[in-house]
Amino acid sequence: MVSYYATRNGRLEEVGEREERCWIKLSPPFAADELSSFAEEYSLPLDFLTDPLDTDERSRYEREEDARLIVVNTPVLSRSEVDNEGIYITVPIGIILTTDHLITICSWDQHPVLKLFVENKIRNVNTARRTDFVLRIFEHTVYRFLTCLKRLNVKRNLIEQELYDSSRNRELKQLLSIEKSLVYFINALNGNELLKMKMKRTDFLGIRHDEQQANLFEDIIIDNGQALEMANIYTNILNGTMDAYGSIISNNLNITIQRLTLITIILTVPMVIASFFGMNVQVPFQANQGIWAFLGIIALSIMLSIAVIYYFRRKRMF
Repeated sequence: MVSYYATRNGRLEEVGEREERCWIKLSPPFAADELSSFAEEYSLPLDFLTDPLDTDERSRYEREEDARLIVVNTPVLSRSEVDNEGIYITVPIGIILTTDHLITICSWDQHPVLKLFVENKIRNVNTARRTDFVLRIFEHTVYRFLTCLKRLNVKRNLIEQELYDSSRNRELKQLLSIEKSLVYFINALNGNELLKMKMKRTDFLGIRHDEQQANLFEDIIIDNGQALEMANIYTNILNGTMDAYGSIISNNLNITIQRLTLITIILTVPMVIASFFGMNVQVPFQANQGIWAFLGIIALSIMLSIAVIYYFRRKRMF
């Protein structure tokens, strides 16, 4: 599906047909041969359109005659219903700069970063200033990473609260999902950082002599490094948390088994006494068939059970 956007009165608006210096947004579903026809119409290599649709595509840039391709990885909420899958995954956005247009393509139909532009939640966006538009995408991609990292950290803290008295695996599976998300983030942020550093060194966007845009690009690189550092810190904390609470769960289970064992031992005492009086041999109180013999046996069982409980309490086992 192809959508066209242009700046009108300081706002980004969707237009019905292609205009000069407009933003062309490609999003699924794609019709058969739609990408081939689009590439032929705009004189683009087909792989400029197909590579960003691969979720495993690394962050990079490429130049082909007058067309330039930038692939940057961004975080999105996972659509997988598998319990141990990551909460967030990363998908690439392809940004293509031609002589007259800026084109974006992504395999995610409602990408959260591009959605901000479509819904006019970002101010002072001008499609005619293509390099500024690219920097804005980079900027809000980093903000998206930082927001997702904070959400993952809050979720981790909530799971930790539940793990104190838990002996189940559900919470550990949730921590594993967070860990997978952090691994995706670290790989994506590393790739994005290398991409931006190389773009800055080669002046791929041609902004070296524009102080405002150069400073913005520098801030984006710094924020990306901050997000990468946060992801590494959260990963280290999570690894230690999973190890510690794995031991806590095992310890809780051992305590439960120990208590059940002690209860079994205590209940075994009256059972042993009752079994003595059920045997076909001479035992005490056999001659006395009254109620006092029965009560005496019960009292003896209770006294011995209390003695066992007292012993365990003295040993701090119960």
